[in-house]
Amino acid sequence: MGKKKNPFLTNNPPAFEEKKRVGVEDMVLLSQIEDNAVLNNLKVRFYEDEIYTWISNVLVIANPFRWLQIYDSKHINKYKGANVKDLPPHIFAVAEVAFRQMLLEEEKQCIIISGESGAGKTEAAKQIMTYIAAISGSGGNDRAVTKVKDIILDSNPALEAFGNAMTVRNNNSSRFGKYFEIKFALANGGTPRGGNIVNYLLERSRVVAPGPMERSFHIFYQLLRSGDRNLHQKFALSDDPMDFYLLAQTGETIVDNEGGMKDDRKEWEETINSLETVDIFQADQEDLFRIVAAVLHLSNINFVQSNVNGSDGCTVSDQNTLYRVADVL
Repeated sequence: MGKKKNPFLTNNPPAFEEKKRVGVEDMVLLSQIEDNAVLNNLKVRFYEDEIYTWISNVLVIANPFRWLQIYDSKHINKYKGANVKDLPPHIFAVAEVAFRQMLLEEEKQCIIISGESGAGKTEAAKQIMTYIAAISGSGGNDRAVTKVKDIILDSNPALEAFGNAMTVRNNNSSRFGKYFEIKFALANGGTPRGGNIVNYLLERSRVVAPGPMERSFHIFYQLLRSGDRNLHQKFALSDDPMDFYLLAQTGETIVDNEGGMKDDRKEWEETINSLETVDIFQADQEDLFRIVAAVLHLSNINFVQSNVNGSDGCTVSDQNTLYRVADVL
């Protein structure tokens, strides 16, 4: 069978008649700058898997909610050192312009990624990091440069484990904002020498009250489904999230819907690797997971109304639960 006809290619505004397959790559060239023309142009491109579109120097991204084969080394080399306006719009183009301007003008550069939940902000940030790590200077055999690049590429799973969650709109929604700063030495093609991550506005209420049909932060489910019997025994944990009120209250413990499936055990392994990459090793990891386990046990403490010294008060209904929290801590 032939390729399905694009329904958006019929009766389109004249703004993109001459480029019917991919619409207009830079929407400042639309003959009519109005909502209908802009939206139809984005539809045409999206239908043909052209998810990136320029508005001058601003890149508009339409999340396809599936993986496209446009992020490999072939595409990286295509944009490296190129005049990006001669190439199709791409997230690599944004990263290329920022990196080259930093080298040429010796000025700090900033890329702002914004959008509603599920728009693809987290994935866009990952692709920018991947591109920068690939094209920046190597520093010869400088291990410090290699270490910084490893952190750029591998730190994200740890951030996502403790800061991301499944919502009704997004299986991997960042519940916090982050400012990622990478410091470069301009010599040798711009070698990365260090960096800093500032997190802000973490949705702390999700720890105790996830929304209906949503999950709490990924780390809780990863820890329980890790298969690490040593940690489970040490912290009195089971492998069933429904055993803990914090996670059971929404009834959603598995991510497997139209947005894709998440393998909590596999992502646990990625989280551990990420923590080790940023020099958080076993002893510190254990202290970290001790706190996570204590939060889970704390959620199982129930209080009942009682008379305390002649006044209305409350007491813990099951002392063993309280002792369990104390033992973990």
